[in-house]
Amino acid sequence: MEPTVGNQLASVTDLLLDAVCLVDAGGRFVHVSAASERIFGYTQQEMIGKVMIDLVAPADRARTLAAAQCVMSGQSHINFENRYVRKDGTIVHIMWSASWSEADQLRVAVARDVTAIKQAQAVQGALYAISEAAHASDDLADLFQRSHEIIGELLPVSGFSVALNDGASHDRAGRHLHFAYHVDGSAPQAALVQLLCEEVYRTAAPLLLESGMDAAVPGALLTAAGTIAGSALAVPLTTAQGTVGVLALCSGTAGTGYTDLDRNLLQFVADQLAAAIQRKQLHAQMCFMAMHDELTGLPNRRLFHDRLDIAFARAKRQQAPLSLLFIDVNRFKQVNDQYGHLCGDLLLQQVAHRIGACVRDTDTLARLGGDEFVVLMENIALRADAVMVMAKIHRALAAPFDLGNNVLGVSVSIGIAHYPQDGNNRQELVSHADETMYAAKAQAARACGL
Repeated sequence: MEPTVGNQLASVTDLLLDAVCLVDAGGRFVHVSAASERIFGYTQQEMIGKVMIDLVAPADRARTLAAAQCVMSGQSHINFENRYVRKDGTIVHIMWSASWSEADQLRVAVARDVTAIKQAQAVQGALYAISEAAHASDDLADLFQRSHEIIGELLPVSGFSVALNDGASHDRAGRHLHFAYHVDGSAPQAALVQLLCEEVYRTAAPLLLESGMDAAVPGALLTAAGTIAGSALAVPLTTAQGTVGVLALCSGTAGTGYTDLDRNLLQFVADQLAAAIQRKQLHAQMCFMAMHDELTGLPNRRLFHDRLDIAFARAKRQQAPLSLLFIDVNRFKQVNDQYGHLCGDLLLQQVAHRIGACVRDTDTLARLGGDEFVVLMENIALRADAVMVMAKIHRALAAPFDLGNNVLGVSVSIGIAHYPQDGNNRQELVSHADETMYAAKAQAARACGL
């Protein structure tokens, strides 16, 4: 027979913000207060008769049954926490206090919804973890991998992508986005994520996609959304300077869609991640500027010396040859004096580009300063091979240079040094290349009657 609860007592419990639940020895709800509908999503009538354990999240059922057994044996249970699945499929975190009424053969329990507290703790933990990751990560790829793991503790994630602006344009259509991090084996889903990221970057606003949705988004994106299981969620990565990219998630499984609350949570975390990305990019930019020439983007003298030291040590250890080419633009001062420094800068940039097209990706082309360039080539078997590269550079630079309002023809002088023939250490090799370059420059001057 179903136990009765006095109308006066029931009216009092219905005033409580926490839910009061009575569960019989068989584990079924026999009475719940009005707050249960707000907490669990079921009406009072729907709750009564349901088996309590069926509403508990599967991962928490074993310890929930163990706790219930302790209560039924006469032990009061205070502040026990578990998770329930609401009627709409979302998870609610509950803190219980319960005791056993021997006379009524009922578990009397009070349920408090602590979901907001748990989420706040989770977000705080995630923010701390991302801050730690930003300091501990060696580079952005490492930061994104750690962030993937951190966010995966908060939300269902089968696909995780970070798309960043490549810096080539501020095009709001997102055509210059590239995946700096992308984990997802599904090609169709990858195409969806690309479209999703472009739309979020264009609008600078979060977007939640689900199959069958009717939203004001581009047709291609809406069509792609119809092919996904679960849902996809993307939020902009925004800093004080603007949107730097997009963070996108895919739940990947039907029935594990994201909610508006998940969207807000992810946006909050993404704001912190965006700040970390900006710091990492700024640090990388500063490191690049310290080791590269500002005008041409080539390695500068400092980086060249570092690479030469490493190459020289490797050449000695492996008994392998290496070659240096020292390159100087003839009469460059006259270009600056006659046409201006802007024209001279354009000339140096084009000279650097043409030389770069003549050497291998494994070679180092550096600008030492002014109009001086150097090429470091490892594993050049014969001196004749280095001479062939030198001749290739001369041919590449023989064509006139289009410098806007001026078309100029220039020449260069190139000195060459080959290890071990021309020097047994770095200083000797550099000195020999420098001397042969100046000898070539003097010969060019004599040929011009200067």
